[in-house]
Amino acid sequence: MTEKNKLSSGVLVPALTPFKADLSPDAKRFTRLCKHLLAEGVNGLAVFGTTSEGNSLSVAERNHLLDHLVAEGVPAAKLLPGTGACALTDAVELTSHAMRISAGGVLVLPPFYYKNQSDDGFYAYFSEIIQRVANHRLKLYLYHFPQMSAAPISMDLIARLHKAYPETVIGLKDSSGNWDGTKQMIAEFPDMAIFPSSETLLLEGLCLGAAGCISATANIQASAIVRLIDAHGTPAAEQMHRVVSSVRKTFEVHPVIAALKAVIAHDTGDDAWLNTRPPVTALPTDSAEALIAALASIEGYQQIGL
Repeated sequence: MTEKNKLSSGVLVPALTPFKADLSPDAKRFTRLCKHLLAEGVNGLAVFGTTSEGNSLSVAERNHLLDHLVAEGVPAAKLLPGTGACALTDAVELTSHAMRISAGGVLVLPPFYYKNQSDDGFYAYFSEIIQRVANHRLKLYLYHFPQMSAAPISMDLIARLHKAYPETVIGLKDSSGNWDGTKQMIAEFPDMAIFPSSETLLLEGLCLGAAGCISATANIQASAIVRLIDAHGTPAAEQMHRVVSSVRKTFEVHPVIAALKAVIAHDTGDDAWLNTRPPVTALPTDSAEALIAALASIEGYQQIGL
């Protein structure tokens, strides 16, 4: 990578967004979670992505929560907020605000409402954000999640953007679940920070040159993933990897956002964590009980100490 960025490696957590009973964002609980995750040793916080219910938050809500985090002492350089939006002007406003608070970077979805758009259209969107924000400190990470967005980021588009903006377009989160595609990205863009979205692929990814991972389940096993990265290349790593992979796979049979919130509510005794903003709904009680029992059966799993 041409310029080393503080968020270019390790574990980045798409921190969950707690909501109050009236469905407004709960800044106090959000800050507590973010500080806890940083204390667990993670490299950064990828707030307002999918797991954060970011696309259910308004521009004003996202900006207010960022301001609150920084005001409460969360280092701005540790923040990688999601600033993608269907409206170009919203994406520009979110990205500009992230730069005003000196965020370490931004994670940007392509505009996802109009389907079957061309690489030219997506290139224009990202290029307009970069040019309108016009900040030399901007570090932009592409967010590839085609099964959710139906707006894939092609290899040609990555190459085009990185060539045009090598100091700005420096990384990518790949949530596609297509491991062959992830491996191709790592191989073809060795100077970009490529983050798989699951710790189940972490050891193989690190061997290939992946930057680390940006994983939903890092919300509840952040320190275990940090320790796994630190142990990479040692005999202990394989067993550690089996534990974190088992935890991840246990969540994957449930709606992940609701499942993570159910576990945090259980572990902390704080039922306010069960709140989700529609259309996301809380995990049914029987499913939550089964999930918690399954996690308890995994040797080496530890409850969140939030």
